[in-house]
Amino acid sequence: MSDVTLAQRALRSLDLTDLTDNCTDQAIDTLCARATDPRGPVAAVCVWPQFVVRAREALRGSPVRIATVVNFPSGGEDVERVTDDVREALSDGANEIDLVLPYEALRRGDIAVATEMVEAVRDVVDQGRLLKVILETGVLSDPALIEAASRLAIDAGADFIKTSTGKTPLSATPEAAEIMLGAIKASGRSVGLKPSGGIRSVADAKIYLDLADRIMGPDWATPKTFRIGASSVFDALIAAIEGRAGSAAVGAY
Repeated sequence: MSDVTLAQRALRSLDLTDLTDNCTDQAIDTLCARATDPRGPVAAVCVWPQFVVRAREALRGSPVRIATVVNFPSGGEDVERVTDDVREALSDGANEIDLVLPYEALRRGDIAVATEMVEAVRDVVDQGRLLKVILETGVLSDPALIEAASRLAIDAGADFIKTSTGKTPLSATPEAAEIMLGAIKASGRSVGLKPSGGIRSVADAKIYLDLADRIMGPDWATPKTFRIGASSVFDALIAAIEGRAGSAAVGAY
């Protein structure tokens, strides 16, 4: 696969993200303009809940979906608060909910707490809208825990499992993604993968697309089953599509 073809494939599976602490309305307008680039568009934008309405207005008439985050980034255990946040986000116009799994509960062996959270949010996120469950694999770290978190999220109704919030020292890794893809394949369910955080170059994107192709088959990774959560990789993908140098561009998540 040529760099151009690879970059086009990655761009269309991109969740173009701004979860910076100092995000503004103007930054969301810029994000949404980039999301609808004619060489794309990207699959979705991922923004803080308070910017969902702004993104909805900016993206009106486009196919780009709006994702937002809940229980983010701490992965707390207050189910009622989180489900209230989800209802508000959906009412504002979110199409996709990226929920942080209560990963500390899982680490201490309290599977019921983590399961209850995912199931409760699943009940609120109705058909046509996606639930992505963020496992925070950099904190779980142990392959057995990553596999357990993957299985838990899938069994509780996740549409996607996502590696990371991008707010911890270690975000997406190929090792974690491989475990997650193995759990998806073993489940027999139509569940997608979203590597997120630290993906800054065409080469980075290629690692995860190659993993998906090898484990799930060459036709599996489409925007319906595969997303890349990133902000800085956008410029690198556009540079590769245009045949310019700079496909290893870097930036902050």
